[in-house]
Amino acid sequence: MKNIKFITPQEAVKVVKSNDRVHMHSVAVTPHPLIKALCERGRNKEFRNVRIQHIHTEGEVDYANPEFEGIFQLESFFVAHNVRKQTQAGYADYIPVFLQETQRLIREGYLKVNVAMIQVSVPDKFGYVSLGTSVDATLAAVEKADTVIAIVNPNVPRAFGDAMIHINEIDLFCEDDSELVTAEPGPISDTDRKIGGYVAELVEDGATLQMGIGAIPNAVLTMLGNHKDLGVHSEMFADGILPLVDKGVVNGKNKKIDKGKMVATFLMGSKKLYDFVDDNPGVLMNDVRYSNRVNVIAKNPKVTAINSALQIDITGQVCADSIGTKFYSGVGGQIDFLRGASLSRGGKPIIAMPSVTNKGISKIAPILTPGAGVVSTRANIHWLVTEYGAVNLYGRTLQDRAKLIISIAHPEHQEELDKAAFERFGPHFHFIWDEQ
Repeated sequence: MKNIKFITPQEAVKVVKSNDRVHMHSVAVTPHPLIKALCERGRNKEFRNVRIQHIHTEGEVDYANPEFEGIFQLESFFVAHNVRKQTQAGYADYIPVFLQETQRLIREGYLKVNVAMIQVSVPDKFGYVSLGTSVDATLAAVEKADTVIAIVNPNVPRAFGDAMIHINEIDLFCEDDSELVTAEPGPISDTDRKIGGYVAELVEDGATLQMGIGAIPNAVLTMLGNHKDLGVHSEMFADGILPLVDKGVVNGKNKKIDKGKMVATFLMGSKKLYDFVDDNPGVLMNDVRYSNRVNVIAKNPKVTAINSALQIDITGQVCADSIGTKFYSGVGGQIDFLRGASLSRGGKPIIAMPSVTNKGISKIAPILTPGAGVVSTRANIHWLVTEYGAVNLYGRTLQDRAKLIISIAHPEHQEELDKAAFERFGPHFHFIWDEQ
């Protein structure tokens, strides 16, 4: 093991030069000391046209702000809340890509990475550190970057799977002991609870779960306490899964691959979640090319993939990354897991969402808002769930689908949607029988 010489973040970021591409570690392990030092150099106009890429970061990041136009160009794989306004205004940009393929863009040279900035655990006696709560496409960046800068932080959990890398793969080391970015579970509304109830009814004993962070996944998880032998193979999980692990409900016994293990590629939650992952051989933090690969997902039985949407039309087209022309999030892993669940024996791809926005606008529309992107096509959609019920659209005709989708729209909008369907499909639409 080579001796580690620690330098300051200000010294470390001196390796960045004009026209470089910098890959940032994601989510809870966003390397803020390096970002701050990099932005200081940018304010001093020490370089130009530095491209920054990441899946998504947490916390304040200045590099996307208008003051850095011509100095930094953000090209994120997912539009998170901390860069949403800048992206919508055009000061930052977005690369639409399936989450599973983010690593491919790096490994196959579509996106040349000059500098990777990461945050890792303290080295063990063999010289290995862990990427902690985010492996995602960052492992690919570490493999391919000309220079790897790592912040060694004792608060980064020592996670297993593909997260372990040797210190010989790192060129420059910095130190920091700041707490990781956390996200505490928020309140669950009555609407979320109703949606969660309908989704929970679809989860069978022995299912393999994929779900994200937020009120609806948390609501679902609170209702699975009497289930048996659930597994986890997901792009991420959060605190809501921990009570089910404690009760023995989540044990992975029914999984065909990674039996008994919980698989993810990144995590976001409380310190309790990060402590749970630390030194836990029951959690595998894997490369996104494994966690989100369709044929890998499909190997487990009864994969129940729970994803959300910003809008859906009456034929089943799902918009999940934009509100009209304004980008709001990203393609992410939705298609990866909808396809994986569809191909899994007994699998259930599920889109779950409230029927209306916070302003009372129907999220079920006759047509998608102009400019909205179709993340999941009509052919990808099986189960759709709102607070008014769950319908299975798989194998149904367009007119059948319209009837089913409208049936779980908010009652105040059903007449308008029914009229739109009548105008679209013609008078025969009203003769389609209601056979559920």
